[in-house]
Amino acid sequence: MTTGGRHVDPNRSARIMVVDDDPDTSLILVRHLEREGFVPVAANSGSECLRLVRDGAIDVILLDLMMPDMDGFELCRTLKENPATAAIPVILITARDDIEARAEGMRLGVADFLGKPFSRRQLIACVRAQLEVLATERKTTATLSRIEDDGKQKRNGR
Repeated sequence: MTTGGRHVDPNRSARIMVVDDDPDTSLILVRHLEREGFVPVAANSGSECLRLVRDGAIDVILLDLMMPDMDGFELCRTLKENPATAAIPVILITARDDIEARAEGMRLGVADFLGKPFSRRQLIACVRAQLEVLATERKTTATLSRIEDDGKQKRNGR
């Protein structure tokens, strides 16, 4: 899979951003991701996330909802409004697992939700699922592009 110009194996080497203002939660997430062979990138605020996303290719974002400077909804809205970051899947991690939070997240384009507390298996399954979706989207786009090119060549008599 190619993300941001890089080839990414859906099970290894993917860069997963962890955005959480709680250092203990962030550390747990980072350790789980490292144990599975992913490359975690930690940000402790929304503004740090935005800076780090600009600096390097990120494949999936794990985003805490409740943060002091910019909550997860605001950060997700900002990411989805920017064409350079809009395609990055966002998994919202929250202790607030009510229908209103889910509805708002879905409206903003959140790819998946993880309610606290969560297991390592749930976390890794969500991340891998999003990487597979990205891989499928990119394969489909490449296939459609080849089909369009073939059609143009046939119309031009080649």
